[in-house]
Amino acid sequence: MLENFYAIGVSYIKTDAETRGKFSIDGARGESLSHDAHDLGIEALIVISTCNRTELYGFASSPDQLIDLLCKHTKGDADLFKTEGYVFQNEQAVNHLFRVGTGLDSQILGDFEIISQIKQAFRRSKALQLNNVFLERLVNAVIQASKRIKNQTEISSGATSVSFASVRYLLENIPNISEKNLLLFGTGKIGRNTCENLVKHTSNKHITLINRTRSTAEEIAGKFELNVKGYEELQTEIRKADVLIVATGAQKPTVTKALLYLKKPLTILDLSVPKNVASEVGTLDQVNVVDIDDLSKITDDTLERRKSQVPLAEEIIDEIKGEFLTWVDNRKFAATISALKERLSQFKEEERAYLLKKSKSSSGAKHSEVIDDFGDRLVQKITKQFANFLRASDDDLEQKMQLIEALFELEKEGE
Repeated sequence: MLENFYAIGVSYIKTDAETRGKFSIDGARGESLSHDAHDLGIEALIVISTCNRTELYGFASSPDQLIDLLCKHTKGDADLFKTEGYVFQNEQAVNHLFRVGTGLDSQILGDFEIISQIKQAFRRSKALQLNNVFLERLVNAVIQASKRIKNQTEISSGATSVSFASVRYLLENIPNISEKNLLLFGTGKIGRNTCENLVKHTSNKHITLINRTRSTAEEIAGKFELNVKGYEELQTEIRKADVLIVATGAQKPTVTKALLYLKKPLTILDLSVPKNVASEVGTLDQVNVVDIDDLSKITDDTLERRKSQVPLAEEIIDEIKGEFLTWVDNRKFAATISALKERLSQFKEEERAYLLKKSKSSSGAKHSEVIDDFGDRLVQKITKQFANFLRASDDDLEQKMQLIEALFELEKEGE
């Protein structure tokens, strides 16, 4: 059942933010990619695209089928993927999703924002009918592992997200941050999280929000009593700002050199992938641009404690992953065992009818109960014996199942 299950993608481990941006997938691209997957006959697929990674998990005829899909719907190409990407197959792909979903493979160790993104990705797949029982069981197992690790370890203590790391950077590098003018451009998920952390940790009363859709910014601003300005006022507000945080999530730069007419130094945090601050902006004398890769290098005094929790987290993963893989193994011969049990039940009914016919005594009803009980127990014992026989080794599993099917002339459900 694990055959032809692949995980392909690019991540922060091998690529910088600019390269990851070439493979990023927004909502429209993801939907188009999924429709193409349908047309190609791909049975199940989930698409994950975050600031740290873009990955496809699914069943395909080969990994190249998924790589071609990714490249067709992004600005990346096969040659770039060959040098910067990675491919995992079958159990390795399962293991990779567990590590990603539990924050062990995150750019900031213990980042649990990724699990909500996996949940959203799977919901999209279900809505597009790109799911199967295997993928659903796997995602649920990863969610279970993530929940247990978060509750039973301290791996999520301290700075565990890009949004918090950005605020920590400001606290450590901008003197008197509570008195500075802060401008947050973009109020999507990362923008919202960053806004909450700014309010909570900087005690700053000079935070302004700008979003292309003003109502979205106003909804967040109302919660924290912040200022909102229209998109058309962006240039003016940047001129007033000491710090500009860009979290727009666009596919091309939203902050360019032409937009900046500065009267004082400006620190820009670009939290977007692909980068939403044009590279030329960093050449300006009064500007300091910090991107997501720079922020990921920030550590705090709890990092070592979080690292010490990794073995415990891995134990939890091994336990839940082991249960999942056992389920997968059992699925391999479930149809054969079910067909065998049905066949043995037929044998039982035949023998029961024979014994009842032979018995003409007045205690026939009692005999019937005894015979039923005997037959059921016999079927269960024989079925269990064959299940153990099949489970003993994977080396010749197919040959064993074929032997049982031929021996009992079985017809498995759905065939």
